[in-house]
Amino acid sequence: MTDTVQRASEILKEHRDSIDRLDAILVYTLGERFKHTQAVGKLKAIHDLPPSDPSREADQITRLEDLAKQADLDPVFAKKFLNFIINEVIQHHKQHQS
Repeated sequence: MTDTVQRASEILKEHRDSIDRLDAILVYTLGERFKHTQAVGKLKAIHDLPPSDPSREADQITRLEDLAKQADLDPVFAKKFLNFIINEVIQHHKQHQS
C-alpha cells in the first residue's frame, strides 16, 4: 500500500468514526425528542385536544429550514426529515386518543 493510499485510509476511518458518533447522537436526540412528544400526546388526549397543530407545524418547518441554511444543510432535506418526524408524532398522538 502506498503512503497516499494509507493516508487516505486513515482519513476515511476518521470520517467514519465521526459519522458513527454523530449517528449515536442523532438516535439519542430523537429518543429524547419522542419522550417529550409522547408526553404532549398524552396531555392532548387527556384534554381532548387535536393530535395535530398545523400552525405550530408550519412554524417549526420554517424555523428548521432557517436552521438548516445556517448549518449548511439542504433545507429541502431538512423539511422532508421534519415532515417525517411530525407525521410519526401525529400517529403517536392519535394512538393516545384511541
